[in-house]
Amino acid sequence: MKDCQKLKKHLIKAAECNKLQRNNFGMNPVIRDLQTAVIVSEEIGMKGSCLIGIMLHEIVKGGILKIDSVQSEFGDDVASIIKGLVKTNELYAKSPAIESENFRNLLLSFAEDMRVILIMIADRVNIMRQIKDTDNDDDRLKVAYEAAYLYAPLAHKLGLYKLKSELEDLSLKYTQRDTYYLIKEKLNQTKASRDKYIASFIDPINKMVKEAGLQFDIKGRTKSIHSIWQKMQKQKTSFEGIYDLFAIRIILDSDPDPAKEKQECWQVYSIITDMYQPNPKRLRDWLSIPKSNGYESLHITVMGPEGRWVEVQIRTRRMDEIAERGLAAHWRYKGVKGETGLDEWLTSVREALENAESDSMKVMDQFKMDLYEDEVFVFTPKGDLFKLAKGATVLDFAFHIHSKLGCKCIGAKVNGKNAQIKQKLNSGDQVEITISNTQTPKQDWLNIVTTSKARTKIRQALKEMAARQHDFAKETLERKFKNRKLEYDEATMMRLIKRLGFKNVTEFYQSIADGGLDVNGLLDKYVEQQKRDNDPHDEITYRSAEGYNLQAIQEETTSKEDVLVIDQNLKGLDFKLAKCCNPIYGDDVFGFVTVAGGIKIHRIDCPNAGQMHERFGYRIVKARWQVNRKERNIRLRCVW
Repeated sequence: MKDCQKLKKHLIKAAECNKLQRNNFGMNPVIRDLQTAVIVSEEIGMKGSCLIGIMLHEIVKGGILKIDSVQSEFGDDVASIIKGLVKTNELYAKSPAIESENFRNLLLSFAEDMRVILIMIADRVNIMRQIKDTDNDDDRLKVAYEAAYLYAPLAHKLGLYKLKSELEDLSLKYTQRDTYYLIKEKLNQTKASRDKYIASFIDPINKMVKEAGLQFDIKGRTKSIHSIWQKMQKQKTSFEGIYDLFAIRIILDSDPDPAKEKQECWQVYSIITDMYQPNPKRLRDWLSIPKSNGYESLHITVMGPEGRWVEVQIRTRRMDEIAERGLAAHWRYKGVKGETGLDEWLTSVREALENAESDSMKVMDQFKMDLYEDEVFVFTPKGDLFKLAKGATVLDFAFHIHSKLGCKCIGAKVNGKNAQIKQKLNSGDQVEITISNTQTPKQDWLNIVTTSKARTKIRQALKEMAARQHDFAKETLERKFKNRKLEYDEATMMRLIKRLGFKNVTEFYQSIADGGLDVNGLLDKYVEQQKRDNDPHDEITYRSAEGYNLQAIQEETTSKEDVLVIDQNLKGLDFKLAKCCNPIYGDDVFGFVTVAGGIKIHRIDCPNAGQMHERFGYRIVKARWQVNRKERNIRLRCVW
């Protein structure tokens, strides 16, 4: 009660100061935070510190209240949440959606405190609910795309399936309005017949489960509009071609004793499969081994009346709350603040992002893949259980256990049989890693592993090996210089390295370490280079006026980092015009950062634009054409 009174005092003071900023959609920040707090409380189930942090973070961000004051009045927990929220909100200062340069920082902020992710997901759900009538179509589109490619997968990973479905549906509504309302109308038209079928399917189950003396609820649940649209896309069929439009959910009022819960769930499974023919390939047992986000349930698909396949989900009341509310409910039932599987995942995300040498775009792609990745369960010879992403290889498993084991891995015994490091693992496999002290990580290992943790560890190991080889090559070169009684000059060596065609010093030293470059021959060339430098007359070159002007243009562009000059042959620039829409000068365009690091230029109305925004929004860069004074060269200004 005291906290509420203090909170009210600070909010009134902030309102009187008139310093709180509305967002791009004109939303009142205090009302917006209240709405977000309601979602966090009612739909995720977090209370106390989280709610106070949500209500105070705008005041702290606006400089009205100091974080030290928050710490003394409300405690360290509230202050920690506010710091995370302020940090993430600052990344959204320029735009309602995260721009590519800030994406890494956003994920790092998320990886520091799980509660910040949960609050940001709730805030995005709130915004998506409120912007249905806004006139700001451009920003609504950006927010909707980001909700689909970032926040919905995060909600899925954290077990917030209800919020995940809402984000996906609203995103589809804003980005593909016609598709959304077409499916919605079709669902309304078929509702009566669907309800009738569900009732006929449920009725005998209802009767038999009651006779077994179990307390339960049973209901039919129509799949979300987005999931139906995804099935239409995947199966390349119309709405009428989708048969599993709904699922049956049976929720048991069971004692919170794990053994009792599982027993009653399998009892219901037995009743249903006695009544309807099950599809053994569609059994999903998350009772024996729950998902890493705490999700527990038993999914079966059975042949119902009229020869139609029907999915049935069996779970207890506790399991259902965890499925709906995700991590927060899981923590409350377990009585702990963290969950091992997710802690490991967030740690791997943090390690990958903090590695300065990593390709940020590849990290982002892998991060998104990890969000939706299914899991496989693998055992050691001693019976220890490990969870890995689906598609994980022997090498992934070795690095998952320990980096040193991964670096020395030469294969494994999978279920008693010899296996190569690239063999993919399946649930239930028993794996014994085989090592050799002479083994070292290889560059092609990056093509074998599928998990971000293994990739990060391999890159780190390769980097350390390269550094050791670099030092060895450098020492060898210095020793040879002393033996020949030559004085080492850095500038002369740099010119020689460039003349020999090496892109950088690291590549040069690597060539020495590999034996590709003879050191004695190199010293002879070094002496020759010194003579050239001391007597430069033989090296005079005469440039034409045309060549000089071209150089001047190039030098001019280097002073402006965000301007790239394209000459008539498009030489020296790492970007291409996309073939799918063939943009020409004058078209409204945008840039798309490819996996290789180059940029492809697309028209705004490119047929692939929607999919690129939805799946890879953080790789989109603003772009426009600009003509110089002579109108012979075209300039492309990229705003990151």
